[in-house]
Amino acid sequence: MATLPKIFQRHPAPRQAGRPNAAHADQRVCALRALPQEDVFFFCKKIDNTRLVREPDPKARGTCWNAIGAACLAVISLGIVMAPKVTSTMEGYKLEALRAEEQKLLDERRAVELQEAQLLSPERLERLAKRQNLVTPASNQVVHLETRTDADVAMVK
Repeated sequence: MATLPKIFQRHPAPRQAGRPNAAHADQRVCALRALPQEDVFFFCKKIDNTRLVREPDPKARGTCWNAIGAACLAVISLGIVMAPKVTSTMEGYKLEALRAEEQKLLDERRAVELQEAQLLSPERLERLAKRQNLVTPASNQVVHLETRTDADVAMVK
């Protein structure tokens, strides 16, 4: 069983009469050797920095403003680059909304034309005339009005 790990091969060490410290000798063999720099000790010293005042750095202010200016330039250039794409997308949305509105208006127009055709159908008008006791006029009851052309109307003052 050479392939099994060492943990599965535990056998108690046989006690010999002449060696009472055999188990103690095994512990010394397995003991770790001394680590390098083991005798170095670190102490933590508390430092009170509450009375310290930081000196202002004159270059730090300029660096800060340079960073702010660079960020502003980056945002502006990004806006300039993205503006055509954003406007194109927005115009596309408007165009689709107008197409949808046009389709809705065409559907309403068809519905109104159908309703008009139903209301003006001769069969319906005849039914209404019979319901209200209307009759076809006689030929002597019909009066035809004279039609004038636009030129005649314009000359009359």
